Amino acid sequence: MNGSTIIFYLLAALTLGCGMVAVTTRQIFRAAIFLLFSLIGIAGIYFWLDYEFIAAVQVVVYVGGIVVLIIFSIFLTHQAGEQLPKQSLRRKLLSVLASVCGFLLTIIQVWKYSFTKSAGTPVEPSVGNIGRRLLSANADGYALPFEVISMLLLAAMVGCIVIAMKSPTAVVSKENKAQPEMVTIDQKEQKILVEEEIGEV
Repeated sequence: MNGSTIIFYLLAALTLGCGMVAVTTRQIFRAAIFLLFSLIGIAGIYFWLDYEFIAAVQVVVYVGGIVVLIIFSIFLTHQAGEQLPKQSLRRKLLSVLASVCGFLLTIIQVWKYSFTKSAGTPVEPSVGNIGRRLLSANADGYALPFEVISMLLLAAMVGCIVIAMKSPTAVVSKENKAQPEMVTIDQKEQKILVEEEIGEV
């Protein structure tokens, strides 16, 4: 086992470990931080594969875009230290089942796909060639997915605001708890006023 293989296993362990903690922790701010490190691990794997442009896009879009929006929205709604509600066993089982089904579906598709060597001339993965393919509107271009990324950023911000926002029931319950205290304070003040009036008489 050489040094390159060790680096790959370290990056894979970082990506999978932080991703697992991000979906299991109840601290919403910690989940965002572990998601950040998981996406950094994926960018590291792209760098390990010598795909510098894709690694840079991973860092700029996901690490510097989506995760920063999530953390900003958490602080904006003052929910940095709050805990997510504890999920029921049924939801946990459904989540595990969905994850296993998605993993098996991916493995089956990769296993059945016949990786044949292309007859065309290979394109050098340089920044210029990737940029021309990415922004091209032709049949081989990826202009539409490039524009969809901006919608992904907007959806990420809206979603994290909804998740981190205080629930109306919690606010109502706190207000209801505070009302009896106000009533008791008013009664005490009335009692003191009555005693003062009796003393003056």
